[in-house]
Amino acid sequence: MKIEIENLGVLKKAEFDLGEFTILCGGNNTGKTYATYALFGFLSFWREAFALNVPRKIINELLTEGSIKVNIQTYLKEAPDILRKSCHEFITRLPMIFAASETNFKETSFFVTIDDTELQPIPSFEREMGAAKTPLFSILKEKDQLYVTISLLKEKNQTKIPIQIIQKTIGFALKDIIFGQLFPNPFIASAERTGAAIFRNELNFARNRLVEQLGNSTKDINPFDLINRVYSDYPLPVKKNVDFTRQLEGLTKKNSFIQEEHPQVLAAFADIIGGSYKVIKDDNLYFIPDADKRVKLTMDESSSGVRSMLDIGFYLRHVAQKGDLLMVDEPELNLHPENQRRIARLFAQLVNIGIKVFITTHSDYIIKELNTLIMLSNETPSTRQIGEDEGYTPEEVISANKIKVYIAEKKLMQIAGKARRTRHYTLTPGDIDSELGIEARSFDTTIDEMNRIQEALYFAQEADE
Repeated sequence: MKIEIENLGVLKKAEFDLGEFTILCGGNNTGKTYATYALFGFLSFWREAFALNVPRKIINELLTEGSIKVNIQTYLKEAPDILRKSCHEFITRLPMIFAASETNFKETSFFVTIDDTELQPIPSFEREMGAAKTPLFSILKEKDQLYVTISLLKEKNQTKIPIQIIQKTIGFALKDIIFGQLFPNPFIASAERTGAAIFRNELNFARNRLVEQLGNSTKDINPFDLINRVYSDYPLPVKKNVDFTRQLEGLTKKNSFIQEEHPQVLAAFADIIGGSYKVIKDDNLYFIPDADKRVKLTMDESSSGVRSMLDIGFYLRHVAQKGDLLMVDEPELNLHPENQRRIARLFAQLVNIGIKVFITTHSDYIIKELNTLIMLSNETPSTRQIGEDEGYTPEEVISANKIKVYIAEKKLMQIAGKARRTRHYTLTPGDIDSELGIEARSFDTTIDEMNRIQEALYFAQEADE
């Protein structure tokens, strides 16, 4: 899947492929977060708000006959047009995604393109759908079939749900069937996640108090519309982080597939934070350090590193599903270099168990640790021995072909309507060598300059003595 962007923030024109592990590097104010938020916004819009068009005649036939078959080949042939339509509709939502003025996106374009080999409907699908927890119809796609069977579960004359809702519900299901394996479910940890962890109780109190006041109001006010305005000044990823931290008590009642099948991943995460999170009665959240399990620290009392990893920890233990896309803006946030190395190894494990990872980073430690994991993937007796001696596990090793790296930087490019090439910010693919790893020149330039200065100072001191 390729994402093409024009005139978004400082990015004049850029494109990148979404891989199993996608990394954006570069200096500050070079467009990394713009690209990240746009991708997250599109995937959220696609999964939560966009539905395929279902002709009215299909709904009429369903209500008349009680059961119909829908051929999905028509939608497969129209896939490029469907994607174009979804992208155009998404662009109109960019002001909400970024919590910014519409004028900032007047010339923005955002397109998703796929090749034919990527579009593979899910093998089978079975779901009952309806309203108010009452199933009204079932949708079934059997293995290797190119049609979907939709059947009413209630008597035809008892189905009084509005036709528009039936159309939308079936449109969502058809979208999941046809594109479900193409567009992952995104989860994002924004760079503002530490603040959400600290103020979660205040946010809960403010929203609950607002609902209480609205309940006593005699005016006809939609409480959900008003509550959403509380966060209208924040970009969508920040809103998602805030909402996620507010739901922690409910999340603890569920187990992710990682908790069920890959406990070593959670053990690796516990090593990073040096303990565990615990939600107890009345939604009280504590951090329990491994050094003394009798201690219970509130988020205010915990380290910034513990706070910055909070939503990632709850996602991994309680929410993660195979095929998800975990997006982390600056995973190195508040982490010691040793833990930056550990989180690189954690990401590699996640990719290897079926979760896609997307990060922006300024961390040379993360890149260099990934280089080590790539080098270890070239299995020889010597590399295996080094891996064992240094404490690496086979689950942490990652091959170069699973990683895509892009550098946010200025480059000469031809802009439509301009006679000469000019310098603008874009995303340049980074070189990845299967033996040496990732070339991250945005870090190497700074490191080389520091080394040059220090060498000059060293030799100058030698000469002066």
